[in-house]
Amino acid sequence: MGTFQIEGGHQLKGSIQPQGAKNEALQILCAVLLTPEEVIINNIPDIVDVNKLINILSNLGVKIQKLGKGKYSFISDALHLDYLESEQFKKEGGGLRGSIMIVGPLLARFGKGYIPRPGGDKIGRRRLDTHFEGMIKLGAKFRYNKEERFYGVEAPEGLKGTFMLLDEASVTGTANIVMAAVMAEGETTIYNAACEPYLQQLCKMLNKMGAKINGIGSNMLKIEGVKALKGCEHTVLPDMIEIGSWIGLAAMTKSEITIKNVSWNDLGLIPATFRKLGISVEKKGDDIFIPAHKDGYEIETFIDGSFMTISDAPWPGFTPDLLSIILVVATQAKGEVLIHQKMFESRLFFVDKLIDMGAKIILCDPHRATVIGHNFKSTLKATTMTSPDIRAGISLLIAALSAKGTSTIHNIEQIDRGYENIDERLRAIGAKIIRTT
Repeated sequence: MGTFQIEGGHQLKGSIQPQGAKNEALQILCAVLLTPEEVIINNIPDIVDVNKLINILSNLGVKIQKLGKGKYSFISDALHLDYLESEQFKKEGGGLRGSIMIVGPLLARFGKGYIPRPGGDKIGRRRLDTHFEGMIKLGAKFRYNKEERFYGVEAPEGLKGTFMLLDEASVTGTANIVMAAVMAEGETTIYNAACEPYLQQLCKMLNKMGAKINGIGSNMLKIEGVKALKGCEHTVLPDMIEIGSWIGLAAMTKSEITIKNVSWNDLGLIPATFRKLGISVEKKGDDIFIPAHKDGYEIETFIDGSFMTISDAPWPGFTPDLLSIILVVATQAKGEVLIHQKMFESRLFFVDKLIDMGAKIILCDPHRATVIGHNFKSTLKATTMTSPDIRAGISLLIAALSAKGTSTIHNIEQIDRGYENIDERLRAIGAKIIRTT
C-alpha cells in the first residue's frame, strides 16, 4: 500500500494544468464499443480507474493504440464477447464502478450485456436500478445471479424506442440508457435525464458518430434510433472536480495559483460556491487565478443574516464530488457553514480525521456537518490518517498541506484513482510531499 508523507505549512506558487475529466472519460471509453470503426480520444487522464477500464476494453478485444500523452485510438471490430462471462471479467469488472457503462453499448450493438456488481467508492448505497429499468423499458430482458452477484440484459431481437421517466437523474444511468437507445428502433424520450457536462459531452460525441440526439444540456433527451454508428475524434473536458480541488488547496494554504484552461463555461456553480466561502476566484481568459489569501477568507451569510448552507444537487446544482473540499476549506474560514450532503449518506464520515487535526466540526447526522472556521488563528496539526475514498482523500491531503508538521496518509491508491501524478504536480508548485511504498 502506498503512503504520502506531507510536510505542511508551506505556501505554494505557480500554475497547474487540470487533467482530463475522469467521469467523462469513463463514459466516452465505453462508447467506443458502439462502432467497429476507429475512435480517437484526446486528453484521457492517466489515473487508476480509467486505466482499469482501458484494460477491460483490451481484454474484451478492443484494439487500443496509444498515440501520445492522453491520446488513444480504439477499434472495436472483433470483440471477444465470451470474456463477459469469464471469471477474469467478474474480478476486473467488479473492481470498477464505471464498468457498468459497457452494458448499454454492448446491448445496443450485440443484443446482450453482462456485468458483475461493480465496486467503487464506499460512500453509501449507489443503486443500479435506473440503469436496468431503462434498458427493460427499451425491451431488454433482465436477469440477476444472486449467488455470483452478476447482472445481465439481453435483447436478441433488438431494442425499441419508448418514453421513460427516470426515478433519479443518475449520470451513469442516463449515459448507459442513452448508449443503448441510440441504436434502438424508433424514438426514445428520456425525461429527468442527467444533464452534467460529462453527459453533454457523451451526447455530442455520439452525434458526431451519427446518432440523432436532441435536447442536449436539458433534462429531456429525444433520441431517434439509427442502424449503425461510425468512428470519430473527441477531446475530453478538463476535470472540474480537480479544478475545484486546486481552488480549495490555494485558499487553504494561502497560495497564489493559476489553474490553466479550465473551460469556464462548463464549471457551473463551482466558482460561485467557493466565493460563498469568501475565496477570490478570478477569471483570466480561460484560466482561474487564485490570489494568496493573506488575510484569510470569510464565509458569507444569507441576506437575513442566518449562516450559510452549502448542499449538493443534480446538475446544474453543485456537484457532490466537491462537498468534501468545501468542508475542509471551511475549517480555516472566518464564520460558520452547514454542509448538507444530500446524495450520499457516508461521504462525510471522514470528518473525524479532521477533528483529530483540530478542526471544529459537528457531525449532525450522516448527511450534515456544521463547520466553525478557525480563521487561521489556530492551524491544523499533523497526524496519521487513511484515505477512505477519492474525494475524502484529496480533502485530507489539502488539510495536511496546510497543517503544522508532517502528516502521513495511507491508502493513497484511493487518491490515485482520480488524480494523475498528484505528488509530482504538487511538488512542481512547491509542495513538500513524498510518496513511499
